[in-house]
Amino acid sequence: MPLFVNRDQVFAHQVHLLEHKLRAKEERILELETETAILNVRLAESLAKLQEEKDSKASNPPQVENKITRSSIAKLISEVQTLKQCLSELFAVYVSFATELEEKSKQLQENVEQQRCYSLKECGQDTVENLQARLTTLERSLAEERDRCGAERQRRKELHNTLVELRGNIRVHCRVRPLLPFDHVQSSPSGWGPASSEQVIHAISDDTVVVNCMKPGVPALNKMFEFERVHGPEDSQEAVFEEVKPLLTSLLDGYNVCIMAYGQTGSGKTYTMTGSPELNEPSGLQQGIIVKASEEIFRLISEKPSASHALEMSVMEVYNNDVLDLLAKDAGQRREKVTMSPGSCQVASLTQEPVCDACEVMQIMSRVLRLRAHCPTLVHTDSSRSHLIVTLTISSKNPNAQALARRLQSAKKSMQHSAQKESWSPKSRRANAAVRNSPEDGFQSPASSPSLSPCASPRLGTSQMPFQTKLQLVDLAGSECVDMTGVSGGALWEVSCINRSLSALSDVLGALAEQRPHVPYRNSKLTHLLQDAIGGDAKLLVMLCVSPTQRFITESLQTLSFGARARQVHRDPVRKKSNTLKVK
Repeated sequence: MPLFVNRDQVFAHQVHLLEHKLRAKEERILELETETAILNVRLAESLAKLQEEKDSKASNPPQVENKITRSSIAKLISEVQTLKQCLSELFAVYVSFATELEEKSKQLQENVEQQRCYSLKECGQDTVENLQARLTTLERSLAEERDRCGAERQRRKELHNTLVELRGNIRVHCRVRPLLPFDHVQSSPSGWGPASSEQVIHAISDDTVVVNCMKPGVPALNKMFEFERVHGPEDSQEAVFEEVKPLLTSLLDGYNVCIMAYGQTGSGKTYTMTGSPELNEPSGLQQGIIVKASEEIFRLISEKPSASHALEMSVMEVYNNDVLDLLAKDAGQRREKVTMSPGSCQVASLTQEPVCDACEVMQIMSRVLRLRAHCPTLVHTDSSRSHLIVTLTISSKNPNAQALARRLQSAKKSMQHSAQKESWSPKSRRANAAVRNSPEDGFQSPASSPSLSPCASPRLGTSQMPFQTKLQLVDLAGSECVDMTGVSGGALWEVSCINRSLSALSDVLGALAEQRPHVPYRNSKLTHLLQDAIGGDAKLLVMLCVSPTQRFITESLQTLSFGARARQVHRDPVRKKSNTLKVK
């Protein structure tokens, strides 16, 4: 008997330690919430100061205004970094808390089983009942802690989306590729000459790229561009994807996401989006954003056992202003009709294939990349002559909503059944007749409806529509002048269509930046297809790919100017997709 008392004391001591650690975690969470609120207040004050400085722009000298604006932006960036650090700390606390709780739960269950076996042998039935009562209490506490973990998970989602929105709904990243062998080849007899392979574009920091051109006989060019993130030639595919990964978390939180690669031919767009031609290489070091994003999505889905997800993939190609379905049975079948609905752009009869893992995505990409339009030019021997749009559609359905629908159905049936019983009493029949004859009541209840018999059960239908989010991955065709490509004949029409579609994309961003009443989305099939991503309810990331050499300085400046214009677009806050529960 003393042995059992000692084990019970040890068990109670472990419970006390667990409760003490829980209280400590709660205090830490309250501290982080207070710090987050203070940072939000500071951010609001900084935004107000920025607005005041913008209003006084006409009266302040340009140099003073630039200094004030840069200091305010620097302060805002520091506060965003602080918020990001707080979010990381909160997430680390949550992970450690969940891990520790799971371990302690397993230990407690093992201890309870040991105590139960010992009690059955050494103690009487009363002791077993006490242990069962304590086990029930512990299970109830465990359920409460799980609810708190769910609340913390939801709070993490909200903080994450707040951080992404602070960075901007349209984010612009820039990637400067390294020098390649074809950079030393002169494009034409009237080209730059031997100095054309000189590197004039440099990534001087994580958010700044500078253009420094000192061509003889031409005024010196020294321009600086700032973006949310700048990747230098030494950055790997994994480093580039790490900056894209936070957007994928927003995708499963209910927000549409679009990632677009823009730049001239040979600047690294296709390499950034799809990777090297060997997509199935075991190392995965050369895999692009499309494959890595699919792997990350399936990883995030595996961490959400409480919801069911289905993933479908579609691949389109915009070639000569025609929309081609690359997954159709006769690959390259033309799709003409593009329909718009609130927050969504759909292509009629577009083929969608279900995918279950990242390997299937890689197999589909290996198949469709061979079908994409290519043509050799003076810039690149395998230049892509079409815009590639890969769409991953995620359909999410929460089983808890189905359980709620069943409870609502049962409750409504019981209410109607009780109302039917009351309708057969003399008082209820008179009351129902008065209701039916009353001109002020414009409807009849199920109990008072003459079409229902006493034994009839009213039909109640419930349906839960799954909500869908889209990840659009776009590899645009190269933007360069005809003289640079050196094409002739029928290929001139390809270059003309590419430049017109990219000009339409620039016009759309200009209209959004200037807040014009009309935005020309329908001027091109490309902008029409991406309407809900550019100016709609998607979080858009534009990846600028530029060549570092003096030979391509004109195209690189055009790409950087395009990115600077995209950063000026101020859109309404993105809308979160939510599942709706309909009760008929």
